Amino acid sequence: MVSLVSDMDFTVVNLIWISVALITFLSLVVLKVRAPYGRHSNNNWGVMISNKWGWFFMELPAFLLMPALALLGPAPKNEVTYLLVALWVLHYGNRTVVYPFRIKTNHKKMPLLIALSAILFNGMNGFLNGYFLGYLNESLYSFTEVHVIAGLIIFITGMIINISSDNTLIALRKGADGYRIPNGGLFQYVSCPNHFGEIVEWIGFMVLAWNLPSITFAVWTFCNLCPRSLNHHHWYFEQFSDYPKRRKALIPFIL
Repeated sequence: MVSLVSDMDFTVVNLIWISVALITFLSLVVLKVRAPYGRHSNNNWGVMISNKWGWFFMELPAFLLMPALALLGPAPKNEVTYLLVALWVLHYGNRTVVYPFRIKTNHKKMPLLIALSAILFNGMNGFLNGYFLGYLNESLYSFTEVHVIAGLIIFITGMIINISSDNTLIALRKGADGYRIPNGGLFQYVSCPNHFGEIVEWIGFMVLAWNLPSITFAVWTFCNLCPRSLNHHHWYFEQFSDYPKRRKALIPFIL
């Protein structure tokens, strides 16, 4: 099989990328850094760009790279390979071409630096998962294997939680200036069920794929979204004196 990167080198790259995720997580949590986009947006991080187009371009690399590498590479493929690509495209199709143009943030901006950082993040994760499936994968699982069925159920559950929670947040902004307290669904238990749902999605993808880059991406998703959720949670308490005290930030009853 023709491969530009050896199995050993690919493993090392994944381990380095996981280490970067853990360092990023500890830095964000310990230093309590609030990435300046969305509700935390400010112009202290340099040049600002459109929030909508920032979202579009920073999600685009993952949307394009993973399926291109997975489908065009010489590694053998079967129905589970195509399922993994389809789930990836389903998620990133929504995040790239649907979600940015549904959010009610016509005049909001984000720092160009944040968008560029996210392009690197999404490009790297798209490359690792796509390259493995397209160039290195030799384990072709079948639909009947338990981890494939379990992973698919977990992924779909996470996607439903993620999209339904996004819908609740988007609906809150219709005809309203600023933010309001979200309620209903998992918002009764956590401040960021949309983030919780996305983490569940990629845990499902990891269980289904059961390879190193899918594990790497699941780790990165948690390390990225957990600090973000903690920031949102604290922000709600700062903004609303009547914010429900029993709500957790990310994981119901736990965190």
